[in-house]
Amino acid sequence: MKFSILVVDDEAGQRQFISGALGKEYEVLTAANGLEASQLLSHRSFSLVITDERMPDMGGIELIRWMREKSPETLVIVLTAYGSVETAVEAIKLGAEEYLTKPLKSPEELRVVVGKVLRSRAMRDRSQLHQEETEAALPLDVVAESESMKRIFRLADQVAQQPTTVLLTGESGTGKEVVARFTHRRSPRRDHAFIAVNCAAITETLLESELFGHEKGSFTGASQSRRGRFELADGGTLFLDEIAEMGSGLQAKLLRVLQEHQFERIGSDRTMTVDVRVIAATNKNLAQCMIDKSFREDLYYRLNVFPIHIPPLRERRDDILPLAESFAKKISSRMGKTFTSISPEAGELLRDYDWPGNARELANAIERALIISQTDSIEIDDLPMKHDPGMARLVRPGLLAQIERATILESLTRNKGDRRAASDELGISLRTLQYRLKEYGIAGRD
Repeated sequence: MKFSILVVDDEAGQRQFISGALGKEYEVLTAANGLEASQLLSHRSFSLVITDERMPDMGGIELIRWMREKSPETLVIVLTAYGSVETAVEAIKLGAEEYLTKPLKSPEELRVVVGKVLRSRAMRDRSQLHQEETEAALPLDVVAESESMKRIFRLADQVAQQPTTVLLTGESGTGKEVVARFTHRRSPRRDHAFIAVNCAAITETLLESELFGHEKGSFTGASQSRRGRFELADGGTLFLDEIAEMGSGLQAKLLRVLQEHQFERIGSDRTMTVDVRVIAATNKNLAQCMIDKSFREDLYYRLNVFPIHIPPLRERRDDILPLAESFAKKISSRMGKTFTSISPEAGELLRDYDWPGNARELANAIERALIISQTDSIEIDDLPMKHDPGMARLVRPGLLAQIERATILESLTRNKGDRRAASDELGISLRTLQYRLKEYGIAGRD
C-alpha cells in the first residue's frame, strides 16, 4: 500500500520542496492553507498531514483541532519556523506525532522523520488488528472478559504459530486445558489430533504404555499391539496434564522424545520418529519439585520454554458471571431446561465468592442451582453458598450481611411482620432474630 500525504503550507516553495523530497515514495497532494486542507480532508483520507504552524485563514494548530473531530485517525507532523517549544507542546498534546523546525535541513531529514512516523503507526495498527482478531476468534466455549485472561489468550495465540513446548501453570480448575485446546486450534497443527492425557489418573506402568504404546505379549495382559498417544498425536498436539505426577523413569523417556522426537514401544526395538507439539500443565510448583528432586531438572527446563500462568478465578472476577452464564446455557440445554438469566443478587454472590475450586467448582454450583431452581432464572436462594456455612466463609465480607438482612425482610414480609413466626421459619431463636433486627434497623411485630 502506498501512503498518501497532504502537505499544507502557504509558501509555494516549501510545498514544492516537501513534495520533491517525498513524491517518489509516497502519493503527495498539497494545500495552501488550513481551509483548503480541511476541504480536501472532508472528501478523502490521508495517511499523514504535514502542516505549517502559521498560515492565514486557518493555522496548523486550528487545523489539528479540526482534524481531531473530523479525521482523528490521520497522522500529523507540524512545521514551525520559530522553534517555539510552547507551540510544539501544544501540537503534541493535540495529537501531532512529531514537529520539525523550518527551514528543514535536508530532504533526507524529512524522509527519515516521515518514515519513522508511518512505520510506527503501521506497527500499532498491526498489533491492534492482531489483538482484535485473537479476541474475535475465541471459540464459543472460551470466556475471557478479564484483562488477565485476554492477555493469556494473546500469548497462546502468539506461541501457537511455533512448535515451541508450552508449560501451563495454575490451580486446579483454572482452565489450563481450555488454553491448551485454544493453542492447538490456532496452530498450523489444527487439522491433526489434539490428545489429552491426565498423568495423575494412570499408574506409571500403564502411563508408559498409554504414551508410547506396546507390542503384543510385551507384558501380562498385552493381548495385542497398541499405538500410544505420541503415535496418535503425530502431526498434532499432546496435552500432558498434571505433569508433576509423572514418575522419574518415565520423565527420562519423555525428555528423550522432546529432545529427539524418538521413542520405542514397550517390547519393541524399533525406533519411531514423531512430530508432536507438547503442552504440559501442572498445579504444582515445578521449580520447587526440581529442588526436592521429585522432578528432573533437565526435563523442567525442556518444558519451561514458554510458560503461561493462569490466575485463579478469585483474581479475575470479571470472568465469573460470563463463565456462570456460559455454564448455565450448556447445562440447562443438557437437562432440557430453559435458562434465561442470573438474578442481580445471585450474580453479586457469585462474584463475591472466592471459588477455591475455580471454574470447575463454579460449573458444579451452577448445575446444582439449575436443578433446584423452579423458574427459568437462577436466584440467590438456588446457590449453595447461600446455605452452606463452610462455603459462606469464602464470601467477601459485607455481602453475607446483605444476604442475611434480605432473607429476614422476606420472612417478615411473608409473616406480616410477626417476629415469632419469622424466627420459627428461619430456624433461629426469637432472641437471635431480635438482635439481628436491631443490628439491621428493621422493625417488626412481636
